[in-house]
Amino acid sequence: MVVEDGVERSALLEIELATLFQVSQILSNSSPAWETLDQVLRILHDSGELQHGIISLVDPESGALLVSAVHGQHPREREPIRYLPGEGVLGMVLERGEQVVLTRLGDEPRFLDRLRLYDRELPLIGVPIRAGSGRYSGVLAAQPPRCDQWLPERARFLEMVANLIANGVRAAWEAEKERGALTAERDNLRRVVRGQHGFDSMVGHSPSMQRAFEQVRQVAKWNTTVLIRGESGTGKELIACAIHYNSPRAGGPLIKLNCAALPDNLLESELFGHEKGAFTGAVNQRKGRFEQAHGGTLFLDEIGDISPTFQAKLLRVLQEGELERVGSSQTLRVDVRIIAATNRDLETAVEDSLFREDLYYRLNVMPIFMPPLRERQEDIPDLARFLVEKISKQQGRMLAITDSAIRLLMQHPWPGNVRELENCLERSAIMSANGVIAQDVIELSGLNPRSAYPIFPTLAVNKTNLDDPDIDERERVIAALEQAGWVQAKAARLLGMTPRQIAYRIQILDIKMRRL
Repeated sequence: MVVEDGVERSALLEIELATLFQVSQILSNSSPAWETLDQVLRILHDSGELQHGIISLVDPESGALLVSAVHGQHPREREPIRYLPGEGVLGMVLERGEQVVLTRLGDEPRFLDRLRLYDRELPLIGVPIRAGSGRYSGVLAAQPPRCDQWLPERARFLEMVANLIANGVRAAWEAEKERGALTAERDNLRRVVRGQHGFDSMVGHSPSMQRAFEQVRQVAKWNTTVLIRGESGTGKELIACAIHYNSPRAGGPLIKLNCAALPDNLLESELFGHEKGAFTGAVNQRKGRFEQAHGGTLFLDEIGDISPTFQAKLLRVLQEGELERVGSSQTLRVDVRIIAATNRDLETAVEDSLFREDLYYRLNVMPIFMPPLRERQEDIPDLARFLVEKISKQQGRMLAITDSAIRLLMQHPWPGNVRELENCLERSAIMSANGVIAQDVIELSGLNPRSAYPIFPTLAVNKTNLDDPDIDERERVIAALEQAGWVQAKAARLLGMTPRQIAYRIQILDIKMRRL
């Protein structure tokens, strides 16, 4: 009898070791959680002589046990079943935090039989799945095929399996938590990017800008090649971003390259990539911008500055969607939307044989013209307030701009366009100690307006009502000085003051006099 018991125990140990090995292999895989748990229960049933396996995990929010895996049942094939701590046999295991061995399941008054799964005549073993010292993440239960002397041995074996599951559950929970955090961060970044590059963030009510915005809305829906035309500083890159992030390719990459910044040999390597050893310094294989932008958008800024030699190489990629890395004869296919931008007169360049005519027509499928700021002065107030708000966020303080400051901005021709306006406002914000950008802190710089734009029309100055009770004293004095051409004596007469009084006001109100 002793010999038979020894043989039976040896056979049982061999079965358990083989089963543990299979379980450890399954838990080391990166399959979905429910699929992994289902495979563990299948191994217990097929190899471990433990039937009707069930794994219930603790819901972190409610603390209840949620039946997560049942041998032979897909999660979608059953209704969700929960057990509170102490409820039913599974709740009893969780409440006690130790193994429960029932020699005959039908004799246990707490057995609820919600799953309609177990044989009441057979034993049942339930063990906790531990999450740490004194903490539990779930319960593992199964039925041995018979009630015999090996029930304690089977219970210890099931605890070993539960310990392996616990490690897998912890890793899965940590991965799920990290995945959730990454997903939330990704969604938040997408919202931020869409907000920054959405149509609502486009500033400008002038007819020329509204026409450009409408073109952007329409072309964003398609994969059409776009050529953005306009002077430097008019926001061509912002338009390219708006097109990409509001297009079907928004989930793909947006890769940018300034074509004017690189000579031909480096430009070819940057756009097409290179193989290891293709030239001195090519120590590794490198993907070019076209490959990096696969499935997304490639923005080629200053496209009018590339040489005629490189124009021919670029034309082939645009026509065929094929390229070879520098130093390679292998042809690669890419799926890339092209958005190009230039401040050059391409039509004249084509006539002078400086720009290929076939490349011009390949790029000029959907031209969008960005008007210079001097041709849309009515947009300056909204632009100024928008930029001040942007600078306010960058500096981390509240900023405001006065009406007199905006009137001054509207008299400048802005040869540097929106970029110059933003630089001017940032400079003025730095010089404003109290956060109010008034006329006296604005310093207009850059090209001389008269020499740069001799035919620029003089804009009418909107006079502030000096008796308006809604403007403060500092604004009233600055408005009077502005209307008086910054002559103190004239401003004093407008305000009904003496020259000494206005000089005192200028000093105590910290107004910086402008010399015209």
